[in-house]
Amino acid sequence: MTKDRLEAALGLGFSDPVPLRQALVHKSFINEHGGQPVDSYERLEFLGDAVVELVVSTELYRRLPHLSEGELTKSRAELVCGTSLAHAARRLGLGDLLLLGRGEEANGGRQRESILADAFEAVVAAVYLDQGLERASEFVVHALAEELDSFLKQGGPRENPKSRLQEHSQSLGMPTPRYRVVFVEGPDHNPVFTVEALIGDEPWGVGKGRSRSDAERSAAEDALSKLLSRPGAVHA
Repeated sequence: MTKDRLEAALGLGFSDPVPLRQALVHKSFINEHGGQPVDSYERLEFLGDAVVELVVSTELYRRLPHLSEGELTKSRAELVCGTSLAHAARRLGLGDLLLLGRGEEANGGRQRESILADAFEAVVAAVYLDQGLERASEFVVHALAEELDSFLKQGGPRENPKSRLQEHSQSLGMPTPRYRVVFVEGPDHNPVFTVEALIGDEPWGVGKGRSRSDAERSAAEDALSKLLSRPGAVHA
């Protein structure tokens, strides 16, 4: 992995290449090739997480002045999630630049959402340490432009279908919904979950998703739709 290749991928020049190189070292590589745990990207990920949250919080505060504090918090959580950060990492080609152990490589680590999201945060930290907050902010906004633009068109956080289903089912005197994974298909690094939404022991909805949480949301939407379509149903 060369400094030039990294800089070309990110579109930035670095005066100190050490944090940037470390930002792409997974702990599995350290375990197999020697070194200390602090030599992986995990410390940088810790710092980068804070920088990303600050940048996204600032963008939301400036660009969505009509949102309340609670809505801003939900909006940030929706944007600063593993899926969004992994998408940004893929667009930057970070998966191809990661240093992984042989086992993690064989298990599809270069495309694993959690690893890509962590690596993105670590790279943000490297930019912050080398070039300061202003440049790091520009980098985050550019890297997450697709997600930010989509969210701004949406105008605010999506309503959580799991919360709506719980509120509606309880208003009908029904038990609190629960969720059960019924099937997982696909490779380990890119699974698809099938989840049932149960109210009592009765399955009311089924959903699929790339993560368990996405599948649960889909199942909740399906269950809510069925509850609301019953004769005489009162809409939530």
